Amino acid sequence: MHSLNRAAAVVGVGATTFGRLSGNSAEQLGAWALDNALSDAGLTASDVDGLIACRVGYEAVASMMGLRPRWVASLPAEGRMTGPAIQQAVTAIAAGQCHRVALVYGNNGATAKSTYGGFGEAYGAPTELTLPYGMTSPGAYYALMLQRHQYLYGTSERQLAAIPMTFRKHAQLNSAAVMRGPLSIDDYMTSRYIVEPMRLFDYCLINDGGVAMILSAVDRAHDHPKPPVHILGTAQLAELVNSDFPPEDFWRNAVREVSETALAQSGRERSDVDALMIYDNFSCNVLFTLEGLGYCAPGESGDFVQNGRLELGGALPTNTSGGHLSESYMQGWGLNIEAVRQLRGDGGDRQIEGAETIQYACASPVVSSVIYGKDL
Repeated sequence: MHSLNRAAAVVGVGATTFGRLSGNSAEQLGAWALDNALSDAGLTASDVDGLIACRVGYEAVASMMGLRPRWVASLPAEGRMTGPAIQQAVTAIAAGQCHRVALVYGNNGATAKSTYGGFGEAYGAPTELTLPYGMTSPGAYYALMLQRHQYLYGTSERQLAAIPMTFRKHAQLNSAAVMRGPLSIDDYMTSRYIVEPMRLFDYCLINDGGVAMILSAVDRAHDHPKPPVHILGTAQLAELVNSDFPPEDFWRNAVREVSETALAQSGRERSDVDALMIYDNFSCNVLFTLEGLGYCAPGESGDFVQNGRLELGGALPTNTSGGHLSESYMQGWGLNIEAVRQLRGDGGDRQIEGAETIQYACASPVVSSVIYGKDL
């Protein structure tokens, strides 16, 4: 596994603009992003022989872009599939099934009026047991998790506010971000509850956009306009037994196991990680993930995120693009290309000085992590 995860590097990334992009299907948005990624890598469609499609139809994307892949995969839309998609692409390259893989994601959720909740949105739970109690969306489940965290550890709303406020500061440095207005503690505390105790700014955005990455075999990764960013380690672990959601340990144990596995593959220690990209579908998930990663003890994440610790210039810069809460909701893909841009030195006003190793982590029913490195 150590050699497998050093077999591939990211040589191109691309994205659309974000927001309301009416008139575009998810496939068109994915193709738009892929076109930008190909340009970023200095490649043409004929140079790509692998394709992974997420939330878009692989046939449509291949047809639009003129791809003739000899290896194809299609994964479900959920953001929990982002880390596994990257792991699968690395594995295909390491096995010699293909040399360059395009990973394509498109989402027209804003113009399609996606709600991620409401009748019929059961997310794997028995509807007859959950619908009568309003458990019709991911937000309802995460609200229960946050309530439990508050009960056990005394986590406060003002502590939680540091996360959306920090990510909004980062988004203000990102011209592509959907939400760039200032966000104060008063703005946060006076915003309405969506599902108590989670407020409006604790929720990810719903917007249109597309993201694409191009992974290459390492021996072909150096003849491109931008320096390659190496994938040093990947891991995943599903927590699906009995469909228990939310888990009593906030996915803490699974995150720890996945992180330790990915770091061991990468030859890095936690102390080597310069920044984090944490799946922030809801702000409280950042708390749960930090505890699982071992940056603070169980129950101490509310204190840990205070005093600018997650900000640019802080001890552990996190979601420097603005993340799902302020840049855009691309179900993990935007966070992964932000890791690549930071390690290439393309962060602009939000560049992390001296960044060499960045970790992506997603706490969800399928926990995953990816370790990116500037060097092998």
